[in-house]
Amino acid sequence: MYLGRVIGTCVATVKYTGLEGYRLLVVEPVGEDGAVCGDPHVAVDVTQAGPGELVFLVGSREAALACDPTFVPVDAAIVGIVDAVTVQPRPAPEAAPAPEAIPAPEAIPAPEAIK
Repeated sequence: MYLGRVIGTCVATVKYTGLEGYRLLVVEPVGEDGAVCGDPHVAVDVTQAGPGELVFLVGSREAALACDPTFVPVDAAIVGIVDAVTVQPRPAPEAAPAPEAIPAPEAIPAPEAIK
């Protein structure tokens, strides 16, 4: 599941059987902050989303399952219209512990001294 913004429509007068009645919309994937994070693509709309709306989509097999009848040949489906996105702030990463000191070569005993 991923977020996207509707940026246009795709008109197809001839469609695969099972896609009649569904609108095809052009969506642009966006991140949690609303910034574009992928290339625009066409998705079948099962929610009646409109231009400029923030939506959530599914891809692959899940997209085909969103349509009735299922298993129509689609790669992406709009399955919800987003009202708000709230993301908890991420904690600052902890500093990595300092690596242990490696002994200087003169401090390492010679192999003949080890017996």
